[in-house]
Amino acid sequence: MASYLRSWLTATPVAEAKPDDSIPTFTRVSPPPDDDEGSETETEGPDNDTPPAFPSLLSAQRVQSAPKIPLDSQLMPPPALPNSALGVNLAGVRSPEATSSLSVLATTTKPVKPTKKRDKVALAPGHSPLDWALLKSSGTDLRGVDTLTRIPPSVLKKHNKKDDAWSAFYGKVYNITPYMAFHPGGERELMRVAGRDGTKLFATTHAWVSADFMLDACLVGFLAPEPSS
Repeated sequence: MASYLRSWLTATPVAEAKPDDSIPTFTRVSPPPDDDEGSETETEGPDNDTPPAFPSLLSAQRVQSAPKIPLDSQLMPPPALPNSALGVNLAGVRSPEATSSLSVLATTTKPVKPTKKRDKVALAPGHSPLDWALLKSSGTDLRGVDTLTRIPPSVLKKHNKKDDAWSAFYGKVYNITPYMAFHPGGERELMRVAGRDGTKLFATTHAWVSADFMLDACLVGFLAPEPSS
């Protein structure tokens, strides 16, 4: 029995089996931790991809580069200087000590006199501009002639009476007799152009009025030069 135990204890150990290189082996590797499971000191919040301001909003560089807004006192024009400071005395004569080219000189502009206002006369009932327009469109003969003709100045000047008045405006001759009672300036003003060319007076007193539109129904002819003898 003792010899048996002795032989068992002194027996040659069996060689450990070596792994076969032809058989692949796999090593289990633990996955890396997620970003969300990182440090406990990381604060949770919405993602913000906006880069930080550079330079910082409170940095000295940003304060120095900020545009300066002018004050109201800097935007206001300088106050006007008295006449003595501009080199002009109270009498309007340039003082000898004034050397600036910006000095104000005495004005020589004369005041413009207002033109005399033309007075309108009171028209009789039924002689308003609307009544004249109705008379023109009524078909009444306001010409007093059968056909339009060429009228020289010698023929025009014969029609210078109140009951037979012709006048020329812009090369056209009109019988202004029917318009006498409808003229806002009165018959007296209209008789100033009876028997002659009234274009200049018409343009001076009321150039904005169309003579042809007002007297188209009274057209008798066209102003022509005197025939050669």
